[in-house]
Amino acid sequence: MLEPRLMKRLTIIFSVVIFALFTSIAHSAPLKFDSDVQPDLKKQILADFSFINSIKSSTATPLHQKIFGEVSGPTYIAWFSKRVFAVGLDDCGNPNAVACVQPQYANKIWMTPNYTKFDHPQIARLSVVYHEARHTEADHDNWAHATCPTPFKNAQGQDMHSIWTGALLQGEPACDITAFGSYGSATIFLKNIAKYCSNCGDKVRADADLYANDQLGRIIDPASRNAMINDFNGNGI
Repeated sequence: MLEPRLMKRLTIIFSVVIFALFTSIAHSAPLKFDSDVQPDLKKQILADFSFINSIKSSTATPLHQKIFGEVSGPTYIAWFSKRVFAVGLDDCGNPNAVACVQPQYANKIWMTPNYTKFDHPQIARLSVVYHEARHTEADHDNWAHATCPTPFKNAQGQDMHSIWTGALLQGEPACDITAFGSYGSATIFLKNIAKYCSNCGDKVRADADLYANDQLGRIIDPASRNAMINDFNGNGI
């Protein structure tokens, strides 16, 4: 058991690292949390960003380069910090939601308590945050989703369901027609971590690949989906 003074010192060091993480990049103010964001939720978000900041790689696919740049922790943090300045707490109008944006509020995302309650891997949680950050881009009309087709089947002829909640997706605004929207960019984020993160453990890479393959199924435009597959396989775009 650590002595109280040492525990206090480690807590201070962790706090300084997290504060520096968000003050040294992109904008001068640290990421702001609304006062109603619960301490455990805030702690989880900061811990997840501490992890993403650690990612290293020397390789990225062309689509990843277009959207994010390098597969690199500081690159991911800088990309996020240019888009999101504040985090609020909201139910997002859906008991199964994890996060959302409200376009009338620029540079802000809302998290739900499900961020800590849902039993999903850390890298999957982070993909949701980056998905929502893409939605803050007002210059692209917030990358509105496409309506999933009815019926909406996977390659095995089975109904498509949300990997997050199990909800049936057909007829829902839960798909994309472009590789550059929220589902597309999150898929590219996950697939590149799965393929190229040099300091991630096997589980992190396997989790990233699992969720990337699932999210790829939401890209309903065949040309966009094929471009992503070619990108992931090193065949150009």
